[in-house]
Amino acid sequence: MTWLVKKFNEISLNELYDILQLRINVFIVEQNCPYPELDNKDKKAFHLFSKDKNANIIAYTRIFKPGDYYKEVAFGRVVVHKDFRNQKLGYKLIEQTINKIEQLFGNTPIKIGAQTYLKEFYESFDFQQVGKEYIEDGIPHIYMIKAANEQS
Repeated sequence: MTWLVKKFNEISLNELYDILQLRINVFIVEQNCPYPELDNKDKKAFHLFSKDKNANIIAYTRIFKPGDYYKEVAFGRVVVHKDFRNQKLGYKLIEQTINKIEQLFGNTPIKIGAQTYLKEFYESFDFQQVGKEYIEDGIPHIYMIKAANEQS
């Protein structure tokens, strides 16, 4: 399995197609949630994704520097291909995301808007809920923040 991080202008056309296909298949088709997938934020983001041995994109998220999404560093569009979910790839994706954020931006708070049913999953990475549940595109969400690591 290969992990890559690319800025928007570094993504190949084939990679972009595969990323959009994965996001649409999961968020719009599987979750039956029509929403504007192309939100003009991809051009600002770092794109972290994994390819399998056949070069298919099987896991993906996008990362934003402070101020591009929230005042904190952020990530979103966390997605794993359905054929790979039983391999704990979601955990590996979040580990890779947090590691890449630390490489890019240092020890800094991270904010996400998570689907509510994933609260315990994100808490396993030290994210804590902030604020009340809200509805986004018909799906319950919560804001969560992972504090910067305490320095010794």
